[in-house]
Amino acid sequence: MCLRELTSLDAGIQDIQLVPGGVRFFCKPGETFPAALWLRSPSRIYMRIARFKADRFAILEKKIQAIDWELFLPAGTDPAIQVTTHTSRLYHSDAVADRCRPIIQAALKAKTSQNPDSQTLMVRSENDWFDISLDLSGPPLYKRGIKHRVAGAPLRENLAFAILDATGFTADDVLVDPMCGSGTFSIEGAMVQAHIPPGFFRTFSFESWPAFSAAGFQHAKSLAAQHFTPVGPIFASDVDPEAVAALNTNLAGQKFLASVQACQQDFFDIVPDRLTPKKGVVVLNPPYGRRIGKNRDTTAFYREIMGKLAADFKGWRVGLVFPGKHLPKMTQLRLQPFHFFHGGLDLTAGIGIV
Repeated sequence: MCLRELTSLDAGIQDIQLVPGGVRFFCKPGETFPAALWLRSPSRIYMRIARFKADRFAILEKKIQAIDWELFLPAGTDPAIQVTTHTSRLYHSDAVADRCRPIIQAALKAKTSQNPDSQTLMVRSENDWFDISLDLSGPPLYKRGIKHRVAGAPLRENLAFAILDATGFTADDVLVDPMCGSGTFSIEGAMVQAHIPPGFFRTFSFESWPAFSAAGFQHAKSLAAQHFTPVGPIFASDVDPEAVAALNTNLAGQKFLASVQACQQDFFDIVPDRLTPKKGVVVLNPPYGRRIGKNRDTTAFYREIMGKLAADFKGWRVGLVFPGKHLPKMTQLRLQPFHFFHGGLDLTAGIGIV
């Protein structure tokens, strides 16, 4: 999904490759910033600034010292250093960080502090090969800068986008989000429909980098803003009044979210034909585990949900989140599994047409 997004970007991005754990691409530093602005699926983007082999601390220190740090980070920066090692002679992560830190501080004329700068340096070692990368994201990319109030166990925005994308959701679709919580599906759907970059309302670590052009980035955002077109409709509802209140707080003051209509209503009371004559996409992230409570059976609850979908949402495309790695045999619908990992849990989204 991320590879498809990168391929569709009108930027100087080249040699896009799927690699274990992510996607790799090559471009000039300034051309990475539009990717952070527009990509909806990734959690982070790292810029690799060096790769070398080191099996002794003396070699590691020499290689770190050879990096032109002032080209990448502003003077005075004291970055946080995160180290991971795998089958390398220099296996102690704290020792690796302790050898790197004073060299970088000296190069950037940074004062030693107990609270590292917001910049993060990633040092990864595998089989004695070191990758040195900067996190250009800052807060994870799924934080769009819009939701200021959340309900319990919210779905990450990039995962909500992935599920919407898997259903084939487009700007022309009606969206029903009947277990909306604080509105992750609804807000993400509204941003897709209105052609709003996911990074439009947030800030990034790279905005303080020497290579960053504030004027160029603002120009890119201004061009994007010219095409904001709320489409809708998006029908969001929840049986929990606190969840609806959280969504309304997040909707307040955002003109592009005017297409989202929020109300308190039980999913089982919804009659979609009364909402819209047009069939579209219905997405559900039901409560499960602790959220469902001790007095309700998860299996029976999901049977009720699928019975409701089968009875009242015929012809609709559906994305339904299930706990666990596999779609249960109880499903009354022909859904294809979409596996993902979230909040320490293995989950599956069932994708299909009712």
